[in-house]
Amino acid sequence: MDLQPRCLAENYRGSGKLEGKVAVITGGDSGIGRAVAILFAREGARVAIAYLSGDGDAQETCRLVEAEGSQCFAMAGNVQNPSFCENLMAHVLERFGSVNVLVNNAAFQEHAQNIEDITEQRLEETFRTNIFGYFHMVKAALAYMQEGDCIINTGSVTGIRGSKHLLDYSATKGAIHAFTKALASNLIWRGIRVNAVAPGPVWTPLNPADKQPNDVARFGADTDMKRPAQPEEISPAYVFLAAQSCSSYITGIVLPITGTAGEG
Repeated sequence: MDLQPRCLAENYRGSGKLEGKVAVITGGDSGIGRAVAILFAREGARVAIAYLSGDGDAQETCRLVEAEGSQCFAMAGNVQNPSFCENLMAHVLERFGSVNVLVNNAAFQEHAQNIEDITEQRLEETFRTNIFGYFHMVKAALAYMQEGDCIINTGSVTGIRGSKHLLDYSATKGAIHAFTKALASNLIWRGIRVNAVAPGPVWTPLNPADKQPNDVARFGADTDMKRPAQPEEISPAYVFLAAQSCSSYITGIVLPITGTAGEG
């Protein structure tokens, strides 16, 4: 991307909200995942990131986390594969000794003009990444999570009001919102909170990747703020939902951050 997403949140000051915690973030090599990793580290957490294939991006995220005075390691693999998810968690436990916060953030998205353009293979790819992957990661993490720990899922405004050119993606994001609420009820007896963040348009590699230049220029213009968010404008919400000091009485919510009044 010529105009790089802003992830550093330089005006954000940490205060130890996640001191001693271990966070696992999927899709942590760029965009929202990278921004969340940086702020979690600034709040005292050690961070593990999962990513699909961007080795250089993953190494840069680790560098930025370590620049915050924390520890980070990255592991490449596909969240569609339950064995990878289990292997990742085992490595996190071996390296850091616990798993306290899981951020499900990995996603697959492609635009399509019409439903006829979405092949069976494409539909399966979207669901296996965006919702199956969340299931697999949760099941793998729960083997190690305890009372006071939490799960944060990345939803989307498309899961709230749909998107005519993101039919399959919108469907998975709606499923993530329902999964979040159902899982929150399912795990409340274990003292594990489950919430979701539903961003609107965000300037990350995922969103403009398959758009035409004119569409990219208008990206986010239909929000009340007339622009997309930067990842650093979304990441503080993840800190809020991860920190017991901020959100110990919050579970099962989908928090919209859409740049538009009255969304939700």
